[in-house]
Amino acid sequence: MKAVSFNFEIHQPFRLKRYRFFDIGNDHYYYDDFLNDDIVTRIAQQSYIPAAETLLRMVNDTKGAFRFSISLTGAAIEQFEQYVPEFIDILRKLADTGKVEFLATPYAHSLASLYDPEEFQEQTKVLCDKLYSLFGQKPKVFRNTELIYSDDIAPQIYAMGFKGSLTEGAKHILGWKSPDYIYSAASAPKLKLLLKNDKLSDDIAFRFSDSNWDAYPLTADKYMDWIASTPAEEQIINICLNLETFGAMQPASSGIFQFLEALPRFANERGIEFWTPTEAISKLKAVDSLAVVHPISGADEARDVSAWCGNQLQREALDKLYSAGERVRLCTDRRLKQDWWYLQGSDHFYYMSTKHFSEGHANFSPYESPYSAFTNYMNVLADFLVRVDEQYPLSVDNEELNSLLKTIRNQESEIAELTREKESMSKSLAQYNIEHNNRKEAAEAPAKPRGRKACATKEAKPKATKKKAE
Repeated sequence: MKAVSFNFEIHQPFRLKRYRFFDIGNDHYYYDDFLNDDIVTRIAQQSYIPAAETLLRMVNDTKGAFRFSISLTGAAIEQFEQYVPEFIDILRKLADTGKVEFLATPYAHSLASLYDPEEFQEQTKVLCDKLYSLFGQKPKVFRNTELIYSDDIAPQIYAMGFKGSLTEGAKHILGWKSPDYIYSAASAPKLKLLLKNDKLSDDIAFRFSDSNWDAYPLTADKYMDWIASTPAEEQIINICLNLETFGAMQPASSGIFQFLEALPRFANERGIEFWTPTEAISKLKAVDSLAVVHPISGADEARDVSAWCGNQLQREALDKLYSAGERVRLCTDRRLKQDWWYLQGSDHFYYMSTKHFSEGHANFSPYESPYSAFTNYMNVLADFLVRVDEQYPLSVDNEELNSLLKTIRNQESEIAELTREKESMSKSLAQYNIEHNNRKEAAEAPAKPRGRKACATKEAKPKATKKKAE
């Protein structure tokens, strides 16, 4: 039996306003609310809402045979709650079907997995808690920002409790191998890997409405024929798409929504099933281990992380940002922590990319050049770091800071231990009080009268003696 696993990514960054050098120290609000509202609302009406409604109909019309997964970032959730709460309601309806799985991902769509393991873990936990509060699901499978993955990241994913991870089926990693199998992580053998099928995903995302494509027009029956014609032993095909593909990247006039809605019918005719990632890793065994020494991603032809940290501008911005990690996690300023997460969004560094700027990277950037993106971000970051320094001054050298961190962590451990002891003593005291009260009640209770049988026996005894004497 062959199966298809669709994963739809939903993310929107908090875009920065134009922030001048002279604003540093004077203006602590960094975001272009008008632009964010306009983009999120427009894309929701154009793409997210009609796509989600189409997916909901597909689940209901097939009585749950059509199923899929969604990876949704915390940054996107916050903007949906603020600008288009009706979209959250549709996502709840999808969750209520029991056929839609929500995957874990870093809350801020950040690059923390490459720079700050502690931050990576914290963001993932907060996102999981958010998904549970909204949709009642605890994610079991992980999808990192832009499908970033490596041997160094795998043990972190497994240590957080996930049994599987979705990543890119990069050709330079797979070689002659196919992405249409389950693999295990070389550095964490119990972690199963689901690999994106690049060609079949891009056929929808980028080539669907391209009239110069030799396979144009792409129809649902043709697409399912391609899947059915793959080797029989290849059991799982992972299609990873941004939900914006439907209605935004591929306009509604192209027939993209009709194509999507027709997929289950033609899949059923060819005996192809739809599985969620958790179903896939529970039903299939890993055929081999996969070693990924250098990080891979789903971006560009290189399928590496150079789209975010490939030039000196990006690396300088990332190094300065993550140098503040320890200090920010120590502070209690809610607004500072919120800005810390928003500034980690991978999009900010993507805008600084100088790779083929005249092509793909420029299409998504609100800046006229990577250099203006860098300048604007660094102005914002400079003000942010001033605020961090006010909490934990730079006059504290590394040795002092490490000592302070160690003291604070020791205190946290002692407090946690004392809290556990207190809870244990409280339980013991409660049990003691219960037992004491039971003994007290038993001691104060009046003696029980003897039963009739005992009295009758006692009275009968003299009569028997009298009869014997006579």
